[in-house]
Amino acid sequence: MQNETTAAIVTGGSRGIGQAIAIALGGEGFGVAVAYSGSVTGAADTVDRIVTAGGRAIAVQADVADAEAVERLFTAAEEAFGTIQVVAHAAGTSSLTTLSELDLGELDAVLRTNVRGTLVVDQQAARRVGPGGAIVNIASSATRMQAAGNIAYIASKGAVEAITLAFARELAGRDITVNAVSPGPILTDMLGSYLAGPGGETVRGDLESRSPLGRIGEPRDIAEIVTFLTTAGRWINGQVIHANGGIA
Repeated sequence: MQNETTAAIVTGGSRGIGQAIAIALGGEGFGVAVAYSGSVTGAADTVDRIVTAGGRAIAVQADVADAEAVERLFTAAEEAFGTIQVVAHAAGTSSLTTLSELDLGELDAVLRTNVRGTLVVDQQAARRVGPGGAIVNIASSATRMQAAGNIAYIASKGAVEAITLAFARELAGRDITVNAVSPGPILTDMLGSYLAGPGGETVRGDLESRSPLGRIGEPRDIAEIVTFLTTAGRWINGQVIHANGGIA
């Protein structure tokens, strides 16, 4: 358990994987700054869950691609909870289209959030995280699955993996670990809505049959790995961990 002067920042903390990570880190004793882009209600729900369980948390609005907003996020975390020891960057966006049909404006939006956002968050982390700290970027096993019709997202998450590996080497000598976790299909609200739509049951069956564990992942599966990387698992550094149940 962490002391009362240790902060964790979780981006994308209003739902899905980010929410699960924030709740898990709150349970480990970190004071959690739950960063969100648009969902005030979702962020408040995350904070309520952490506080109800006896933890400490605040919600902070921040566009991860906006350097000034991210700087304010880190400052708010420090002022509320002390030294920043963990940054878990889970914010991201997706685009479902083939390369031939890809709108370049849509591509720019995906790259802005997923690539620029990772660089902006990691830049602040490089400046603020103390010795013994841990930084975890959420990438995607889509880079291995390489499904058609998801090319902008795959390209952006490949960049997140590359950024992570280079960043870990940049922080040599500072006792800060940097890793990426690359989830496979995870039953978030977004995937759940897709599976509830036309053809969704077929897609669900295909994903479950391809997984050696026979199921789609859940947000807590990823939160457990991030928690390990930021607590007991700090000998793991400069790695991309494909957390997909063996599907890829």
